[in-house]
Amino acid sequence: MAGNRRDNRSRREASPLRLIAVAAVLIGLVLVSLRLLPGSPLASNATAQWGKPAARTTGEPANRSSRATPSPSPSPSASLEPLPFVDEELDLDIEGWYAWSVLDTRTGKIFGSDNMDETSTTASLIKSWIVADYLRRTADAGQTPSKAKLADATLIIRDSDNTRAEQFYNSVGRSASIKRLVSMCDLTDSSPAADGGWSRTNLSPRDTARLGACIKDGRAAGPKWTNWLLNEMRLVRGTGDFGIRKAFPAAEQKKIAIKNGWIDRTREQEMHINCLAIGDNWTMGVMVRYPISMGYEYGMKNCEKITEAALRPPT
Repeated sequence: MAGNRRDNRSRREASPLRLIAVAAVLIGLVLVSLRLLPGSPLASNATAQWGKPAARTTGEPANRSSRATPSPSPSPSASLEPLPFVDEELDLDIEGWYAWSVLDTRTGKIFGSDNMDETSTTASLIKSWIVADYLRRTADAGQTPSKAKLADATLIIRDSDNTRAEQFYNSVGRSASIKRLVSMCDLTDSSPAADGGWSRTNLSPRDTARLGACIKDGRAAGPKWTNWLLNEMRLVRGTGDFGIRKAFPAAEQKKIAIKNGWIDRTREQEMHINCLAIGDNWTMGVMVRYPISMGYEYGMKNCEKITEAALRPPT
């Protein structure tokens, strides 16, 4: 009887243990069920989406069949509208030396003739920078140009006034201004004149296009005066209104800002004719040199001729 009592007591003591074990098994099954149930807070990342295998958490390479479906690639951005120019070498019947360059102001891409890095003297083309340098430096000093000074700047840009250009050039430090141009506008080919004058500044067509971009994006004249300067350059008139923009339809010409240079170099017995133009999303520089006996008009027409040849044919 004593033995039976011990057995009964053991069974009574074991019963709670069995109940605990059974409860643990049931809880485990419930938890597993919840992990497999979509939408459950205990569901795994892998099983929350039906039909997708669990992602591996180790560095072990996954089989192709177990890799997660890749996310779609973002749609490529729309292509930029082509520039009105073609990136092709031109072979033109032009006396003397010529070179040209176009800069896409949206991308910074530059193209043009093989010799677009060769320099020539700028003549009045450089007046666009001299006025820009004056306006920016005046604003940086916390000052505003007087009405008389702005009227002088207008005459320098629109009518290419030499006397006023010399006064402005002196006020911005002469050769120091050209050194700022090279530095601020990221020029690579150009330099101040050996004699320090503005007319003999050495500029390449490639750097001429870069100067145009520097004016267009505000580095040259600064945020306060950029629009003013571009508007003045659109209003160039008289003898200086020739070259690049003349190759465009009349409706477009008035939107294009320009500054040209033209001079007879008796020392070299050459004509130096130069053209800068700033369009909506491009800038262009064209330079020509030829025998002095051929006169101004030959070079002025050739700036336009080179531009016409570089324009993209209408579709």
